Order: sequence, then structure tokens, then C-alpha cells
Amino acid sequence: MKKDNRIESISIIIPAFNEEENIPILYKKIKDSLKDCSLKWELIFVDDGSEDNTFSILCEIAEKDKRVKIIRFKKNFGKGAAYSVGIKNANFPIIITMDADLQDDPFEIKKFIKKLSEGYEYVSGWKSKNLISRIFNFILRKLTGMPLHDFNCSFKAFYQSVIEPDEIHGELFRFMPVVANSKGFRVTEIKVKNYPRLKGKSKYGPNKIFHGFFDILTISFLSFYLKRPLHLFGIFSLIHFIIGFFIIIGLYLRKFIFHLPIKDYPFLFIIAIFLMIASLQFIFVGLISELVIHLKSKDISLYYVEKYINMEEKEN
Repeated sequence: MKKDNRIESISIIIPAFNEEENIPILYKKIKDSLKDCSLKWELIFVDDGSEDNTFSILCEIAEKDKRVKIIRFKKNFGKGAAYSVGIKNANFPIIITMDADLQDDPFEIKKFIKKLSEGYEYVSGWKSKNLISRIFNFILRKLTGMPLHDFNCSFKAFYQSVIEPDEIHGELFRFMPVVANSKGFRVTEIKVKNYPRLKGKSKYGPNKIFHGFFDILTISFLSFYLKRPLHLFGIFSLIHFIIGFFIIIGLYLRKFIFHLPIKDYPFLFIIAIFLMIASLQFIFVGLISELVIHLKSKDISLYYVEKYINMEEKEN
């Protein structure tokens, strides 16, 4: 828990992809929602390679309001990259993330700030979801042991120190609360409104659900075995070795007790040898994974920025 919970400044990070109709309305709502509070704030829009007039509209806003910062990607790199570059370049210790589609209500930002001031270090939004989302979140609760109702909500607030920019690559941004929890930070959630999209085209489709279940496997691995992958591969190795070993023992016992030659059971013998070889392979994969993590370079870029507006790129 933070010793000093007084919050004085926030950085709001909003990925935007083809949101030309929503940007002006969203900016006005954010400005109106914060005009009566003493918070110092900046608004970081990450234009994720938009193909419409999103960037030009953002530039017009940023020209008039220097609190509005723009990071323009050379192409579409996805939300994970947008959050990563936003967190890296934020100037204030509290990060607020939300969508650009007007489905999140900027007037609820204060609710997140209030929760952080109570001593929590990561606050996630909780929206009412459809059946598929509820099933998805139920599975995640069981896998991660976290009592969250909505892992996928983009409306979040957290201390900048909680999440490293390179921890949310790809689609893993939705599992930021799991990452925060695995580090020992205090995580909670609050109910938020969920308005229907009125303008623009939704970026979510059936493929998101398909990818989501693979992300479940990924985040389970990252949560429990990220720092020591050999522990995971070692478990698989041990299971394979034990099964193969007992098959071999069984075959030799049949040979010496019942005088049944091993050659009469070629399939079982081959399976046993295969399992024991596989156990060695799991060990080698685990060791290689350990080596990769030990030697991994952070120079691999998750995105390429075309332009910064009202800001300069921060060095690593």
C-alpha cells in the first residue's frame, strides 16, 4: 500500500484507430469531467495507424490544448503496443486507460482516483457482459485465482510503477491486473457504465474470442512460470519420465516373473522410450527458456512511431 495516497496528477492514455467521429466528443467530455478538480492531467492519444481523419483531428485539438499529446504509429500495432508506448512516455505517476469509442464515461475517472486514494495500486473497471464474456472471465478467475468479474475492461487506473511497458505486448494488455497481482500489488475493481457504440465501427469480432482462449494459456504461464519456465517444463518432464519408467519396469517384471519376452510388446516398449526421450526434450526446452529470459534483450521494438506531438520520446 502506498504511504502517501494523495493523488495530484494523472496521465490518461487512449488508443485510437479510425475514431474520427468520436475523438472531438471524447476530448470535450474528458475536459468537462476534470475541469472542477485540482488534478493536473495530460491526455495521451496513441493513433494506432488510423486510415481516416483521426490524426488530423487530434492535431487540431493538440494545437489548441498542450495537455493533449499525440503518438502516431507508422501502422496498426494494436492496443498492447499503444498502452506500452503510452505508459513509457507518461509524465505523471497515475495512469488511466480507456477506449476512444465513447463506451467509457470520463466522468467516472474520479471514481478510479478515489479507489486508488484508498490504498489500492491497480483498479480495474467492471462492465456487464454477455454470456461468452462471462464464461471467459469465469475461466480466468479459476486459472488465476483472482476474484475479478471483468478482465477485459479497458477502463483502468494504476500506478505507473505497477506495469512495465514491455509486459503488455500483443493482446496481453487485457491481463494487466493479473500481472499486477502476481507482483504483489493491491488490485480491486469497480463497476462502471458501458454505453453502446454510436459512431464508428467496432474493432471486436469472433476472432477476438478465439485468440482470447489462447491468451488464457499464455497469461497462466506468464503468471506462474514467467521467471522460472524450467519449473513448468520440469513438471511435464517428470510426468513423462515416470510413465515411461514404469512401463519399462512393468515389461521387465513380466519378463522375469512370467517369462514373457519384451519383444512381444513392441508398441509399449516404443511408447516408453518415446516418453523418456520426451522428458529429456522438456528439460532442454526449459533450460533454453531460462537462458532466453536471462539473456533477453529489451531492444526489440513492439512498435514504430512516426511522430510525437506536444511531447518528446522518452529514453529507456
